[in-house]
Amino acid sequence: MKAKLLILCMAVSLALGAAAVAGDKNADEAAAKAAEDAAWKKEPAYGKTLKIGYNGGLCLGTFGIAQLKGFYAAEGLKTEVVRMAGDSSGQTNALGTGKVDVSGDHIATMLVPTVNGVRVKFTTGIHTGCKSLYVLGKSDIKSTKDLVGKTVAIPDGIGGSDHNIAMRFFNHDKIDPRTVKFKPVEAGVAVLAMQNGELQGAVLGDQFAKKFLDDGTLRIVRSLTFDDDFKKEACCIHAVGADFYEANPITVKKLTRAHEAASKWMTENPEEAVKILQENKWASGDPKLVLEIFKTYNFMISDDLTAATLRSTIDDYKTFGLIKKDKDTEELMKQIWIPVMADESK
Repeated sequence: MKAKLLILCMAVSLALGAAAVAGDKNADEAAAKAAEDAAWKKEPAYGKTLKIGYNGGLCLGTFGIAQLKGFYAAEGLKTEVVRMAGDSSGQTNALGTGKVDVSGDHIATMLVPTVNGVRVKFTTGIHTGCKSLYVLGKSDIKSTKDLVGKTVAIPDGIGGSDHNIAMRFFNHDKIDPRTVKFKPVEAGVAVLAMQNGELQGAVLGDQFAKKFLDDGTLRIVRSLTFDDDFKKEACCIHAVGADFYEANPITVKKLTRAHEAASKWMTENPEEAVKILQENKWASGDPKLVLEIFKTYNFMISDDLTAATLRSTIDDYKTFGLIKKDKDTEELMKQIWIPVMADESK
């Protein structure tokens, strides 16, 4: 009897202790939120409608989901989605000039202009994967070395994300990118040009290429999505204007927190996420195919892996002249990278 009473007393004591700890934690969180909200009200952006730069697309779908599912509103933010230009410099320039407050794009698109002076800050990664280097399924080309002296299509042009991604593929394989010919060719035309012998390879979005991959028309020789040296890297990056961040650090944290909440929701609800994106014409194609591609992305990529991606990409770009070799990588990281959610788990 005494033993049972002792066990009961211990259980009650532990329960009360746990409740006290939980109460203290809740009180601390409430106090922190109150302090954050008080400081937030002093920022210039408080109460204003913020512009979310989004060009549509599955890769950047977190922006649309954050808007439609109320994740921005849950942070007390007033937001509107602004359609971005489809060119490779659209998001970066819009952020740097204050036309939009937050946006995102490929690291391969945004890194070089940001390093070279466009006033943009990166706050978190968006997802892994999404583009690969393709050749014809029946081609004799087995690896990147077989493309030396041959022509590779880069749909978004010289200096765009496809070009920069391709150069990293070759660089990782100890191949000088200058030994490969690059040609701007629209994705759909690139497949026909490979079949006609005018091109030997193409960097394509995995979503676009999926049907050609499935029927054997195309084959992957290098990939951000599937290769061990790239598949854990951040492909796209969440960004804000530097001036906007300096004036509104709490607003930026709220924008990033809402984006992370949307990322988590999309990961847990892939079918509904794809449905919403397609209903709003932010993702096109066969729903089953789009869902398969969606599931190859890791929308919960950590800030540590995103930072590692930025460092690796900077170092790669130094080797083939996109970034000056005398620039210090860590100094550049301080210039461009502000992981505002570092104190909160992803």
